[in-house]
Amino acid sequence: MATPSVQAVDDLLPQTQCTRCGYPGCLPYAQAIVEEGAPINRCPPGGEATIRALSTLMGVPVLSLDPTCGAEGPLAVACIDEARCIGCTLCIQACPVDAILGAVRRMHDVLPALCTGCELCLAPCPMDCIVMVAAEPPRPWTREDTLAARARMHARTARLEREAREEGLRVPGQAGRRSEALDELPEVEFADVARRTSLVEQAMERARRKLGLLR
Repeated sequence: MATPSVQAVDDLLPQTQCTRCGYPGCLPYAQAIVEEGAPINRCPPGGEATIRALSTLMGVPVLSLDPTCGAEGPLAVACIDEARCIGCTLCIQACPVDAILGAVRRMHDVLPALCTGCELCLAPCPMDCIVMVAAEPPRPWTREDTLAARARMHARTARLEREAREEGLRVPGQAGRRSEALDELPEVEFADVARRTSLVEQAMERARRKLGLLR
C-alpha cells in the first residue's frame, strides 16, 4: 500500500487550526502523521469520525481519542464581553481565520458563522473577557465548514504576507521608512494610554497569580 500524501491526510482534518494535537496547525499535524508516524487520534474537533477516516486512509488500527489532547464535543464559538474589552487586538492577531472584527482601542466582536472554536483567542486576552459558548443553533462541524475554514486561513496568510511586504518588513533598507511612518501617526492622549497600560498590567498580574508566580 502506497503511503498517502500529506494533502490527502490534511483533507480529512477539520481545519480549525486549534493546535490541540500538539502541532501548530492541521497541515503540520498531517505532515507528522505521514512523515513521522504520529498517532491518528490527536484531533478533538474531528473526533471519532476523523480518527476512523484516518485509520482507513493510513491502513492503521482505529484508536480512542487521546484524552491529553482534549475531548470531543459540540461546536462552541468565541464570545467577547463588550464591557470589559479594551481593544488591544491580541485576539484578532491570534485568530487563524480572521473571525474577529475590531481596531485598536475599539470594542472587538466575533463573527460566529466564521469562528472555528479553536480557542486560540482566549489565552492572549489580558482582560479574560472572551468565553466559549455553544453555537446557535447547535450543529456539528461539517465538510463545508472545513473547506471554508481552510480558505479563510489561506486568505489570512496571504493578507499578512502582503501587508508585511507593503510595510517593508522583509525588504532590506526599508526599516527607516517604517520608523518615519510611525512618527507621522497622530498623538494619543496620555490619559488614554495610561488607562490601557494600567488595565493590561492588572490583567497580567491576575494571570501571574493564577499561575502561582505571585503570592
